Amino acid sequence: MRLLIAEDDVALADLLGRGLREEGFAVDLTADGASALELAGRVAFDVLVLDVMLPRLDGFAVTRILRGQGCHTPILFLTARDRTADVVSGLNLGGDDYLTKPFSFEELVARIRALSRRISAATPASWSVAGLYIDSEAKTAQYRGRALHLTPTEFRLLELLARDAGRVVRRERIVAELWGDEDRVQSNTLDAFVRLLRHKVGEGGGLIQTVRGIGYSLRREGE
Repeated sequence: MRLLIAEDDVALADLLGRGLREEGFAVDLTADGASALELAGRVAFDVLVLDVMLPRLDGFAVTRILRGQGCHTPILFLTARDRTADVVSGLNLGGDDYLTKPFSFEELVARIRALSRRISAATPASWSVAGLYIDSEAKTAQYRGRALHLTPTEFRLLELLARDAGRVVRRERIVAELWGDEDRVQSNTLDAFVRLLRHKVGEGGGLIQTVRGIGYSLRREGE
């Protein structure tokens, strides 16, 4: 499981990073909200842990922007602000949990794992969108009743676009989810897979749309 920890207290961030890695998590650390926003837009994290009082952009602002961009990654707030009004504000913006300082490391780990389980349980095994029927467990897909014979990478690409149908999925996020390390993938590899996928779907390119310089979007039915 990959986590982003946004915490401007350097000593605390280092402590959390080391502890969470010992628990088996992959951890990225950042000390300000603008960097957290940039990382969350290009890396596929499983959970975001955001301090509320971050420099440049606070945790609430980061959450507001991410949710507005269609990001559904679970967000856990860390903060010393424990007033009910603050808690409600954070959750209303799209936060999933709220842990006040000081807190125990064991409780943080438990909250992170609970968030991950909750999202996994809420993810459907199969669904339909824009004429597509996708079965994530069987790893099969159909378009308008016709079976699509896809490679594992093509299936994962189609599944990723379908999960966020109607929204732009950034190139950086697609590469991170499909290959894990952007530096190991040539810049045109993703474009080549999109061309192959369009050919197999056979819809003339209208279903999968290119947003130049940003990423790709799967068109919803009727758009």
